[in-house]
Amino acid sequence: MTSFADPSTFPSVLDAPVDETESTTTPAATPEVAAPTFISLGLPKDLVRALNREGITTPFPIQQATVPDALAGRDVLGRGQTGSGKTLAFGLPMLARMAAGGRARPLHPRALVLVPTRELAMQVNDALMPLGKSVGVFLKTAVGGVPYDRQIDSLRRGVEIIVATPGRLGDLISRGVCNLDDIEVTVLDEADQMADMGFLPDVTELLAKTPAGAQRLLFSATLDGDVDTLVKRFMTDPVTHSTAPPTAAVSTMDHHLLLIPPHDKFAVAASIAARQGRTMMFARTQMGVDRLVEQFAAVGVRAGALHGGKTQRVRTRTLAEFKEGRMNVLVATDVAARGIHVDGVSLVVHVDPPKDPKDYLHRAGRTARAGESGAVATLVLPKQRRTTLAMLEKAGVEPAQTRVRSGDAALTELTGAQEPSGVPVVDEPAPPRRGERRHGDRPRGERRFGDRPTGGRRFEDRPQGERRFGDRPQGERRFGDRPTGERRFEDRPQGERRFGDRDRADRGERRSGDGNFGERRGSRPGGGWHSGDRQGGYRHEGRARDHRDERPRDDRSWADRPRDERAATGERRFSGRRPTRTH
Repeated sequence: MTSFADPSTFPSVLDAPVDETESTTTPAATPEVAAPTFISLGLPKDLVRALNREGITTPFPIQQATVPDALAGRDVLGRGQTGSGKTLAFGLPMLARMAAGGRARPLHPRALVLVPTRELAMQVNDALMPLGKSVGVFLKTAVGGVPYDRQIDSLRRGVEIIVATPGRLGDLISRGVCNLDDIEVTVLDEADQMADMGFLPDVTELLAKTPAGAQRLLFSATLDGDVDTLVKRFMTDPVTHSTAPPTAAVSTMDHHLLLIPPHDKFAVAASIAARQGRTMMFARTQMGVDRLVEQFAAVGVRAGALHGGKTQRVRTRTLAEFKEGRMNVLVATDVAARGIHVDGVSLVVHVDPPKDPKDYLHRAGRTARAGESGAVATLVLPKQRRTTLAMLEKAGVEPAQTRVRSGDAALTELTGAQEPSGVPVVDEPAPPRRGERRHGDRPRGERRFGDRPTGGRRFEDRPQGERRFGDRPQGERRFGDRPTGERRFEDRPQGERRFGDRDRADRGERRSGDGNFGERRGSRPGGGWHSGDRQGGYRHEGRARDHRDERPRDDRSWADRPRDERAATGERRFSGRRPTRTH
C-alpha cells in the first residue's frame, strides 16, 4: 500500500505572512519548438547547400507537410494556392531521388512533370535547374511553339527529368524519341487547370504509359471533379496535405467590385493601368487583349499582351520584360495566364469579369502570393452586376462594392489610378535573329556583292579596300549591264576600278599605245589577254583588239599595283597623255 506523508506536518497557508504586493509569479514558459529546416525534412546536404545559395533557408508549410512523405516514396496529394511553394514541395524530393540513382538512358527520362502551359513549364524548369546542377541531375522542357530539334537532342543525350505539356510530350512519344518505361516519379502540377483546359484525355493516356508502381505526386488548387477521377485511377493510398482553403479567402487579399458606366470602361481601365506598381489585367478574348494593349499605348501606357495567338518567342520575351520590371502592365487571357508566377504583382484587374468561379480564383491568385498583400478589382457594367455577384458567391468571395468613374478620388484610393501621360508609346521593333535573315535583310558585312540591289549603294560609298572588284564571281554580271556614262573614270578614286571598267565611249578616243598605265612595260608572252571573240566575265573585255601582241603583258591586275607605280590621273583626259609611239 502506498503511504503518503502526514499532512499535519505541513505548515498551514494561514500561518504564512501575507504579502500585500501583487504576485509577480509567471507560469513556466513552454519550451519553443524549433522551426523545421530542410535538413530536418530529410533532404541531402548538397541540395540544402544549393537552396541556401539561392537564398531559400526556411521551408513553406506545404513543403514541411509533403517533403517527408514524398521522400518516403508515398503518393501525395497536395492542395495549395499559387505561390504557396508547391514547386519545391514536389521538386526537392524528386531531385533527391534522382540524385541517388544513376544517369538516365538515352530517350528514357526517369521523372516526369506535367504542366498545363508553356510558361509554367519554363518556370518549373528555371526553379529546379540550378538545384539539379548541384546534385548532377539534368532537366529539359518539352513544350509546343518551339522547334523539336533541341528537345530531341537532349533526350538522346539523356535527361533525368522532363518538364512537359501534354501535347508536346505526346508528339515526342509518337515520333519514337521519348519513352516513359523508366519513369520513377510522375508529378501533375496544377492538375485542376489541366482538367479545365481539356487535357484530361491526354493526361490519362500519358499516365497509362508510366510504370504502374511508379510514385505519383499531384498538386492542385482544388481536388474534386476530374482531378478526383485521376486520383482514383492512378494513385495508390495517397496521403493528402492541404495548406489553403479551396477559395480565395486569403487574409492579405482585398476584393473590390467597381461599378462603372459603359462609356467609361476604357478610361477607368487606362487610369488603373497608369498606376505605379506591377499590374495584371485580364480580358476574355485574344482580340480584346490586343485591343487593350493598343489603346493603352495610344494614351501613354506601355503594356504587354499574352495569349495563345502569340508565338512562343514573343510570349517568353513579354513575360521576361514584365518580370524584370521593364513594363508594369501585363494584359492576358485566362489560358495564357494559367500558372504564371510573378512576384510583386500588387493588383489584379478583371477588365472582363469571368463566368467561372475557378477562373476568378486563378486570376486572383496572381497577387497576394506567399503571404504578400494584394488587391483584386473587377470592372462591372450595370447589366453584369447580378451574374458577377452570383459567381463571386460561388467562389466564396465577398467584395466591397463601389460606384466609380474615371478621375474619381475613390478610384485612386482603391487602385492607385492616375491620369495617363497622353504621349503615345512607340516600341522599337525587336532586332531579328541572325538565323532569320536572308539576302538583303542581313548585315552589310555578310552580303555578297551580287546581292546588293542595283543602285542601292554606289561602289564609291564603301571604304577603300573593304571589298575588291575581283571578289565578284566571273560571269555573275556583265560590265555592259551598268548604264553607259553612269560614272566617268576620272571621277573615281585611284585604285578602285579595273582597266576593263572604262566606258566604251572613252576607249574609242584612244588608240593602242596612247600612253601607259603605271609606267610599266612588259614583254611577257601571252599575258592577261584572250584571243577570239569570247565575251563576259573577263577582266580586259572590251579593249580594242588591234595590235594586241604589241601591248604590255601584265601578270597582275591594275588594282593590285602599288600606288606609287601609277601616275595620278586627276582630271586628265586620255588624249592628253604621252604621244603615240611610232611603229
